[in-house]
Amino acid sequence: MNTVAEKKTRLTTSAMIASIAGEGQRVKAAPFGKALVELAATRPEIVGMTADLAKYTDLHLFAQAYPERFYQMGMAEQLLMGAAGGMAKEGLIPFATTYAVFGTRRAYDFIHQVIAEENLNVKMCCALPGLTTGYGPSHQATEDLAMMRGIPGLTIIDPCDALDIEQAVPQMAAHNGPVYMRLLRGNVPLVLDEYDYQFELGKAKRLMDGDEVLIISSGFLTMRALEVAKALQADNIGVGVLHCPTIKPLDTATILAEVQRKPRLVVVAENHSMVGGLGEAVASALLQNGVQPARFRLAGLPDAYLDAGALPTLHDRYGISTEALSARVKAWLK
Repeated sequence: MNTVAEKKTRLTTSAMIASIAGEGQRVKAAPFGKALVELAATRPEIVGMTADLAKYTDLHLFAQAYPERFYQMGMAEQLLMGAAGGMAKEGLIPFATTYAVFGTRRAYDFIHQVIAEENLNVKMCCALPGLTTGYGPSHQATEDLAMMRGIPGLTIIDPCDALDIEQAVPQMAAHNGPVYMRLLRGNVPLVLDEYDYQFELGKAKRLMDGDEVLIISSGFLTMRALEVAKALQADNIGVGVLHCPTIKPLDTATILAEVQRKPRLVVVAENHSMVGGLGEAVASALLQNGVQPARFRLAGLPDAYLDAGALPTLHDRYGISTEALSARVKAWLK
């Protein structure tokens, strides 16, 4: 008797085409690039700059639309940030793009001294944040929020989806001062339009309510939190979701109000190391204001150099896939 082995789908990944969209999920292509092109039509002071990564940060759309306002700085992230600071001093609004690991680790001192200390109007948009690439520690920016939170006066944004990014771009330009945004590029999931949501710089927004669990989240972990909330409805577990797209300044007032509304397990979920990110920021805010949740847990990435591999495998391994996060929440409720 002949038998045919079941053919398994081979998981693949690439730093260049990394996508967090699930099979059949709604997506929008290049929301950052398209939003910036649209905004720049009425804002001639906006310029685009990159460190040899226009195609992989969706800035190539800006380069095509406004070639005279586009600057290719080559593989030189320190030069990119230094030049962006100089342009801001001349009254321009540079949107500077690269990968998050390069923008933070390699150019940190230039961001700190050239841009932030003088409160210059530079908008840094950095792709492949956290575990959105399978290329290993050289490309996984799992500590960028911790680094950037330490810079005084720097606004930090961790958007969830295409809608968040589209709406954040004009507000970044309108904000006077430096901004660091974790960038999702390529085919970006679209989820927040189902929740009557609008991005507002500096504000957290409740997307769902629930009696047993409150998940406070940022980035694509808000998408995961919403999926977890739906999955746990089958077990009669009510999960609320509070989306915090602005990491700094943190919307402490809204977070305190949500935690105090009812006694629940509070879980902070983020695509970042549990050291120095949203989780510790929320914990600090609660402690400093004398607010004690019924229970409190962090659902972030471990304090470790993460593995390389296919994103679905890595998300399962580190507990941030929908299934893994659902299991963690259920275990914490016991």
